[in-house]
Amino acid sequence: MGAMRLTDGGLETTLIFERGLELPLFAAFPLVEDDAGRAVLAAYWQPFLDLAESHGVGFDVDTATWRANPDWASQLGYDAARLRAVNEEAAGFARSLGRPSLDVRVNGVVGPRGDGYVSGEEMGAEEAAAYHLPQVRALAAGGVDQVSALTLTYPREAVGFLHAAGEVGLPALVSFTVETDGRLPNGTPLADAVAEVEDRTARAAVGYLVNCAHPTHLDGALTGGPWTERVVGVRANASTMSHAELDAAEELDPGDPDDLARRYVGLVERLPGLRLLGGCCGTDLRHVGAIAAACLS
Repeated sequence: MGAMRLTDGGLETTLIFERGLELPLFAAFPLVEDDAGRAVLAAYWQPFLDLAESHGVGFDVDTATWRANPDWASQLGYDAARLRAVNEEAAGFARSLGRPSLDVRVNGVVGPRGDGYVSGEEMGAEEAAAYHLPQVRALAAGGVDQVSALTLTYPREAVGFLHAAGEVGLPALVSFTVETDGRLPNGTPLADAVAEVEDRTARAAVGYLVNCAHPTHLDGALTGGPWTERVVGVRANASTMSHAELDAAEELDPGDPDDLARRYVGLVERLPGLRLLGGCCGTDLRHVGAIAAACLS
C-alpha cells in the first residue's frame, strides 16, 4: 500500500442526513446517470480531495457502487445490461475527479449481497465469485485501479470476491465489518476471518480493512500477531452504537470527531500496516479532517 492515504467518509449518510437526498435502498449509484446527480457527487468529493492535497498525501476515490449488485439493483428496476452500464459509468465519473497535483487512485467498490449489518444466508465461495464477477468486470471496464469489497459479514463471500477479482486481474482489498465484540456479524473473530480468507485464496488480497464499526469495537479483536500487519485500512463509523441500534435509529449520530481521531492514532500504533484512513456511516469532512490532523501531522 505504500505511504499513508486518505479516503472519504460516509457518502450515503452524508447525502441523506446532511444534504437531504432520498437514496432508496441506501443506493447512491443512480446519481451517476444524470448531470444533477453527478454534480451532487462532485460537490461531495471535492472537499475531501482538497483535504488530501493540503496534507500532501494520496487519495482513494470510491465509485458510488456499494449497492450496484444484482440483488439490490433489481429492486430499483435495473436489468443486467443497465447495471453493467451504470457500474462502468460510475468508474468513469470517479476517474474524472482526478487532479494532476494529487495522487488519486480509483477504487471500485463492491458491496455485500446481503444487507451489510447481518450475515443472513451465506453463499459458498464459488457462488460468491459468480455473483460478484459481473460487477468486478464492469468496474474494470470503466477503468478502476483496484476493487474493494466493503462491509462483508462472513469470510466465504470475501473468498469468492477475491476469486472474481483474480479472474479479471485487478488488485483487490477485503473489508469486513464487526459487531461491538470485534466479531463479524456471523460470529467469526476478525483474526479467524482473515486467516480463513488467506488460507482459501491462491491470489491474496492486497490487504484487509475494517469498515462500518467504531474503533472501540476493535478493542478486543486486535490481539496482536502477524495477521494485524495485513490490516491496511480503517473506515470507522462515527457512532459507538451497534449495527442493530444504528438500524433502528431515526436520527444520525455524528459522534465526537476529535475523540474518533484520537482513537485512530491508537489504531495506527497497533496496526503496523495501516495506510488508508477514512470514515464510514455518520462521518463527514469534519471527522476525516480531524483524523488527518491527528495522524498525518
